[in-house]
Amino acid sequence: MTDLKPFLSDNAAAVHPKVWEAMRAADSPDNPYDGDALSAELDARFTALFGRECAGLWVATGTAANCLALGTMCAPHGAVVCHEEAHIEVDEGGAPGFFLHGAKLILVPGEGALLTPEGIAAAIDPIRDDVHQVQPHAVSITQASEYGRAYALPELEALGKFAATRGLGLHMDGARFANAAAGLSQDAGEAARAASGPVDSLAFGFIKNGGMGAEAVVLFDPDRAAEVRYRRKRAGHLQCKGRYLAAQVLAMLEDDLWLANAAHANAAAREVASGCGERLMHEVDANELFVRLSPAEREALRGDGFAFYDWGAEAARFVTAWNTAQEDAAALGKAIAAL
Repeated sequence: MTDLKPFLSDNAAAVHPKVWEAMRAADSPDNPYDGDALSAELDARFTALFGRECAGLWVATGTAANCLALGTMCAPHGAVVCHEEAHIEVDEGGAPGFFLHGAKLILVPGEGALLTPEGIAAAIDPIRDDVHQVQPHAVSITQASEYGRAYALPELEALGKFAATRGLGLHMDGARFANAAAGLSQDAGEAARAASGPVDSLAFGFIKNGGMGAEAVVLFDPDRAAEVRYRRKRAGHLQCKGRYLAAQVLAMLEDDLWLANAAHANAAAREVASGCGERLMHEVDANELFVRLSPAEREALRGDGFAFYDWGAEAARFVTAWNTAQEDAAALGKAIAAL
């Protein structure tokens, strides 16, 4: 269909021109693996971005970023607490258990796929110090969540305090971290509450936001970087020409392109949301919308050229991207309003 209006996934969006330019500029001989000049810049660039000393390592996928970071926090006999619909539980094919050598995921419910200290406590307190039960070693949260909700600063502070009190590491899956920061009108440090804690590691997503094939593991304890480098090699993610991944990340960080791209996607989502009214299942904090639609209504929208995924029997998910056309977002909002 030539007039297709894509709202399937931001994974399907085009690569930003500045990312292509950066990769072409990197197309000259340099040291292999992560010994190149561009890879060497990442620690300093992320330290400046977050206002706190940290280490940044490129990987090719968000699944790798999550699992390599969690591997530094959770022993094989332990568990990671996460939302019952977290990406590491629902969409990573068992990779956390594989890379963590059998560690368990403890699943917790929560509105909008957000965790709270109370919800986590309800799941782990009954098994505390019970040698017959797998004990939690870390908590993983998603910013923005799998339902497009963002943790505000007070919520992050509460989770950080809870994790510290319980001696748990705190990991953030940031596949749409940029969208959360833009939606909260916060800088990177505030969206991760990284300037003084509490997040220990972040899987910083770039692919959904204009990148081609690079994500970053950001470690707020730089001493753990060496362990992740060995784990990255063992996992098959130490690419021979790593400068091309570093180039993508640096291009996205330059002049806050990561934030501008996300702001555009979020604005497009708000444009769509303006026509959804009470059909919305969740507040729209980022660039995902979950909309109650009957099968006939979904068929009608597809007939008008809109591409999206079904979400269960009575809903649909729409995702906007850095390059979503304003007229397409406006048309979708009007089409939903007219149903």
